Amino acid sequence: MSASPSKPVMVTHLCTGESEAKRQQILTGAKAVFAAHGFEGASMSAIAREAGVSKGTLYNYFANKCDLFAAFVEKNCREKLEVLAPVQKLSLSPEKTLTALAREIIRLIISPESLMLYRIIVSEAPHFPHLATTFWQSGPKRAIETLSGWIEGQVAQGTLNVDDPVFAAEQFFSLCQTRIAHRKRFNMPFDNEAEDEEKVINSAVRMFLAAYGVKPSEASAAD
Repeated sequence: MSASPSKPVMVTHLCTGESEAKRQQILTGAKAVFAAHGFEGASMSAIAREAGVSKGTLYNYFANKCDLFAAFVEKNCREKLEVLAPVQKLSLSPEKTLTALAREIIRLIISPESLMLYRIIVSEAPHFPHLATTFWQSGPKRAIETLSGWIEGQVAQGTLNVDDPVFAAEQFFSLCQTRIAHRKRFNMPFDNEAEDEEKVINSAVRMFLAAYGVKPSEASAAD
């Protein structure tokens, strides 16, 4: 019996040392080009020039523009979302935790990088729907999963009463996007941005706890 042909083995090389530094250099260049020209208007040649590398080097790291954009989105979202996890690990009341989270969520949403990504996705999604999927999975979906995990923990402790933690997390993110986020996305001016931010934060927390918070009398009855 003849031996069956062996299947090809896929080898994945991890970037370390100078290779990882070069990858970050490319992503920094890509950020500038995507910000200036969007996804469709960006070219691999322009990205290579902006990053200070040859096209050959660029293609050694990323097979095509879609792969490069996906890596850029994933890196940007991962770095931005790092601010949410520590807040949820603090031993604070639900109100104080949600207040701190709302503040970080708003700052994350209106950061220049987030606004740039949002505008690219909205403008390119009709022609490149996979870009929206990449952004959703790397950013909003991860943020919602992180917050829903915290909500589940609060439900277990009896401080919140939530049937659908994922939906509740989506609601909280939506509450945090009122007024400020939309105006920033449209480049509209503000008269009292700091005052509006506090209003959005306090209102989001108050409305969320009005819907899902466990009142002291309810907690006592459960005991």
